[in-house]
Amino acid sequence: MSGIGRASVLIGAGTIVSRLTGFLRAVVLVSAVGAFSSAGNAFAIANQLPNNIYAIISTGLLSAIVVPQIVKAAAHDDGGRAFVSKLFTLGAVVLLVTTVVATLAAPWLVALYAPEYPPEQQALATAFAYWCLPQILFYGLFALVGESLNARRVYGPYTWAPIVNNLVSIAGFLMFIWMFGSGTADTAWTPDMIALLAGTATVGIVVQTVILFAFWRKTGLHVRPDFRWRGVGLGQIGQLAGWTFLMVVAGQLAGLVQSRVLSLIPDDDPGFFASQNAWLLFMLPYSIIVLSIGTPYFTRLSEHAAAGRHEEVRSDIGRSIRTLGVFVVGATAALAVAAVPASRIFTGSAAEAEIASAVLLCYLISLVPLAVLFVVQRTFYVYDDTRTPFFFTVLQCVLVVLTAWGAQWAFGADVLTPTYLAAAVALGQSLATVVQVIVATWLLRRKLGDIGIGSWMLSLGRFVLAALPAAGAGWLVFLWLGGVDGWTVSDKLLGAVGAAIIGVVALIVYVAFLALLRAPELSVASQLVRRLLPGTR
Repeated sequence: MSGIGRASVLIGAGTIVSRLTGFLRAVVLVSAVGAFSSAGNAFAIANQLPNNIYAIISTGLLSAIVVPQIVKAAAHDDGGRAFVSKLFTLGAVVLLVTTVVATLAAPWLVALYAPEYPPEQQALATAFAYWCLPQILFYGLFALVGESLNARRVYGPYTWAPIVNNLVSIAGFLMFIWMFGSGTADTAWTPDMIALLAGTATVGIVVQTVILFAFWRKTGLHVRPDFRWRGVGLGQIGQLAGWTFLMVVAGQLAGLVQSRVLSLIPDDDPGFFASQNAWLLFMLPYSIIVLSIGTPYFTRLSEHAAAGRHEEVRSDIGRSIRTLGVFVVGATAALAVAAVPASRIFTGSAAEAEIASAVLLCYLISLVPLAVLFVVQRTFYVYDDTRTPFFFTVLQCVLVVLTAWGAQWAFGADVLTPTYLAAAVALGQSLATVVQVIVATWLLRRKLGDIGIGSWMLSLGRFVLAALPAAGAGWLVFLWLGGVDGWTVSDKLLGAVGAAIIGVVALIVYVAFLALLRAPELSVASQLVRRLLPGTR
């Protein structure tokens, strides 16, 4: 457990700093282009395109396949050197070709994702996209190196390198504001303005990738170009990745439908950019808690499954869900009651914050289920089963599409106003995730037998019971500080301060009630927290 704890703290600390600098990056970007503006939505679409395309060609393969396969390849006579060389060569070729094709197809990609934007906004988004799409190559190289480091238990660089990316972006966006002013959402965009804003985003990705390569020697692997892609198990990866590839494609198609629906939202209402910022807030606890604790567990699950220690795998499932749950439930309660001041960080006024908070609240419904899904889905992966996750993910994608279309219909029928269209799309995604987790857990139980569902569901119920008074206390603090008319929503910085105060109060009450309920998971959680304190191990 000490190894897992140290790795979790290393990843968690890096993730906290990364998310905080990422928050600052988003705040500066909002100041430059506006939260509910045509320029902000155009840039958000363009800067999201490389992520979407990269996900289709690589993310599913890397997260689901590479870590378990590199762990297994370590047992080869060469320590996995030939395998990794072939994998890197193949990955680099695919990434380079895809980057070139996607960049040439920028106008069609923008039209595909944002068909309802007016011609001027589509033209601006296309100009941004030409600068942003080269990120695909560097995202891929960054992930290949990072996942290889994780597989060798070198967790820190992959977590800490994005901080440099955020700092580069912050510097570039501040330079944009200094040169062209803030609130330039409705001004005429010149080539210099476009190049500085979008070019900064791409340079940040390039820098973080270059930094990560400096740590490659810690893997102990010497990689050379190798175009002979046969003979060390790449065929097996292709079979496994087939289902994963289809699963990622399904997810991207669902996201495409959501993006097209969000393109219906006019300026002055929360659209694509506001949804991105709400998702950024939502992902803060997920990244800090789920990824920092869950990533080391995933490596250990891979090792146990490869060695045939199935009972230990079943124990790890329950242990990791309970450990994640004790943090995630409390974080959900704290962020929910602080939703309005937290949303103020990424908006231009108190009124915008109140509207945008609805999107965040709808996303938060799925935070705890996503933590459970993280463990359940990756347990299938460690057994080289990517077929089953494909089916329960497709179910979720179908529900996401149906709910997005339902929101679009309600909007067209004047049942739903533009103000809450983005929230309706977020709510549909959360409900689809809840169904996905239920089905995925049932399928895992069929595969492995008793996985202790009753035990960890009882623990989650205990956490929720403690979270209710915690949320009540946090809400009272919000009202005491003035509510939607108070100082916590009067400014971006004050919004961050107010959200922190409300969240801390809620978490203190949450921990107190967990202690009253004698929750055994509180001891494990406190050990992880103590490791973050200076002078402790």
